[in-house]
Amino acid sequence: MTAFSAYDVRAWHSFVQESTARRGPDPDLPLVKAAVAVVIANPFVGRWVEDLSPLTAPSADLGTELGRRAVALLGGRPVESYGKGGLAGLDGEQEHVVACVTTVFGNAFRDAVGGGRAWISSVTKTASAGSPIDIPLAFKDEVYVRSHYDAITIALPDAPRPDELVVIAAVATGGRVNARVGGMTVQEALAAGD
Repeated sequence: MTAFSAYDVRAWHSFVQESTARRGPDPDLPLVKAAVAVVIANPFVGRWVEDLSPLTAPSADLGTELGRRAVALLGGRPVESYGKGGLAGLDGEQEHVVACVTTVFGNAFRDAVGGGRAWISSVTKTASAGSPIDIPLAFKDEVYVRSHYDAITIALPDAPRPDELVVIAAVATGGRVNARVGGMTVQEALAAGD
């Protein structure tokens, strides 16, 4: 029996994007964004179910494992931003994937990436296999740090199948390269949190 025995897992997918400046000065270090997706069977496909707790209750296991895998993709650099989301296959409902990324999932994901005081930006939708999704990113300790409003786009060529769900966790090592539109800074957010 595995930690994921509550879910029928078909696949894991990992994505890494490393960015320097296209215009303007290069950052001291490239911005690294990473996302990990798990493809699971949707146990409620094709039927109405009032109680979605069988998806929500064990979702801490997914949050922990997706977070662990995402952090590993950053190559030892700390997490500054995070986000979560998912896709429901066309024979399911958006609410099915929302049930997988609630607070139960989010708290475990937050712990796996080293903590954070801010709520975790999230997006979900119903889609066919290969549909792209933009997972929003925001600073992990204060959602109002404008420099860290960003996203990572992923698409899985073979998922979600109509009877599947895709659950996604994303992290980044910093804000946008050459962000310069003002707002609260990371330093101000950290000082306010002390």
